[in-house]
Amino acid sequence: MTITELQALDALARVEAKRFPIHREALVALRKEQGRRFIGIVGPRGVGKTVILKQLAMETDRSFYGSIDTFKDITLFEFAKVLFEKQGIRTLLLDEIHFLPGFDGELKKIFDFLPDVHVVFTSSVALALQQSAFDLSRRVRLIRLLPFSFREYVRFKEGVTLTRLTLDAVGHGKWTPEHMRYGYLFDEYLKGGLYPFSLTEPDPLSVLRSILDTVLQRDIPNVAKVTYQEVDLIRKALTFIGRSTVDGVNPTTIARNLGITRYKAVEYVDLLSKAFILIQVDPEGTNVLREPKILVQIPYRLLYRSWDDAIGAVREDFFATAMNMADMPFRYLKSTTGRKTPDFWLTTESGDWVVEIGGPGKGRTQFKGVRVERKMVLAHDADSRRNAKPLFMAGYLA
Repeated sequence: MTITELQALDALARVEAKRFPIHREALVALRKEQGRRFIGIVGPRGVGKTVILKQLAMETDRSFYGSIDTFKDITLFEFAKVLFEKQGIRTLLLDEIHFLPGFDGELKKIFDFLPDVHVVFTSSVALALQQSAFDLSRRVRLIRLLPFSFREYVRFKEGVTLTRLTLDAVGHGKWTPEHMRYGYLFDEYLKGGLYPFSLTEPDPLSVLRSILDTVLQRDIPNVAKVTYQEVDLIRKALTFIGRSTVDGVNPTTIARNLGITRYKAVEYVDLLSKAFILIQVDPEGTNVLREPKILVQIPYRLLYRSWDDAIGAVREDFFATAMNMADMPFRYLKSTTGRKTPDFWLTTESGDWVVEIGGPGKGRTQFKGVRVERKMVLAHDADSRRNAKPLFMAGYLA
């Protein structure tokens, strides 16, 4: 594709950006970082990374938007050099950079030899950046763009901006009637509403199924050293995880089910985690087997099990997703018998919390190697459970 054709696509991108007048909060964070030479926007497919790049193109002087899959006949460095020298372009906005072979080397050349050129790029696979042959971490400011938090979903769905809550506020019941009012949207959120395309797509799960196919067939093979035969095994591993109970999934059971080594099972789980499909949660406590709990980013589990059958696991998936969105470190707790529980350990400035997802309180002595001082129960049906807090309140932490 010629430079003239690429410029035509850049102009079209700016026109398309006008279709999205409401901006995600991540765009505000990006604006604050624009003095940096290199910024990477990393997040799952379908969360609006392309839209944000186009919005940046519309409001950034001397910028150029381009999708990496259109760069065929010229290297990225040469393209940046031509745009800078002939048109004064100082900001490149590059979509899905992990599809460009040797992108890290091209970025390093821009960094070293075009000091006045800034680059903002997106990637749907964190692994692409982590496996860079060059040390991009010193040069690139990475910003995560995740799906809507429940609070952000309410803003886009109802046009209402609610304040963030702290974990302590949730634990002590210190929220406003406005926070309670939108609980009726929670199930819709869990079923796919967290993805921006759900605002216009009546069946978000069908879109998500297509996204998953792209992740498995294009993204992972493009950045990881896996064969297409292994891609089929990764798909089978995900199917096994999606259909199993949370407590029944670990690298050993995955390996046994697929007929592969435990080492390979760990590798596949890591790949799916770095592609934003799975969430691995480490255990808290002493004398416990350091085996992660494997959860699924909502609502991918619903591609494998019905809502009624999966709801218990989906609640845990939601909590893990919400904690990641709030950038809050958390661990799961094991019982004294070694069983994985739906209880999670979090640390705040005011002290530690144990948060139980779902059922009634189980007391303070069930955990292996952990002494519990403060505990809250987050329940889907909080009204019917004494002292329980609404689970959706965790969605207001981000």
